[in-house]
Amino acid sequence: MNPVRGIAIGAEGKASVVVTRELTVRHFRPNMPEVYGTPLMIYLMEVAADEAIQSSLPAGWVSVGVEVNIRHLAATPVGRTVTAKAIVTAITDKLVTFEVQAHDGVNLIGKGTHTRAPIDLARFEQALPARSEPG
Repeated sequence: MNPVRGIAIGAEGKASVVVTRELTVRHFRPNMPEVYGTPLMIYLMEVAADEAIQSSLPAGWVSVGVEVNIRHLAATPVGRTVTAKAIVTAITDKLVTFEVQAHDGVNLIGKGTHTRAPIDLARFEQALPARSEPG
């Protein structure tokens, strides 16, 4: 089974979130600015990428992130809505690559590329305990 067969170049996904205090750098590091955190922006981009392809994957399959190359371009204060957009730009037998960006309604706040790997969730979870053992 080729899980990427139904995915098309140009497929798009979006995800949005309102920036709250819990999504700011200061929430995790009190001495830092109260602005949207870079890891949270990257996570939103990952969600948008997953949205672009999830409906095209076979039943029981999901995608997991394997690479990010992101630039955080502008600070976003509490209260703004950040929308991430992902567009499929390349597909191989095992990987799907996206162009991603995030906008806060005023500024383009981040952009870059992201790669995801489709996986059979049940098979992945069955193998997970073995990966957790020291060794």
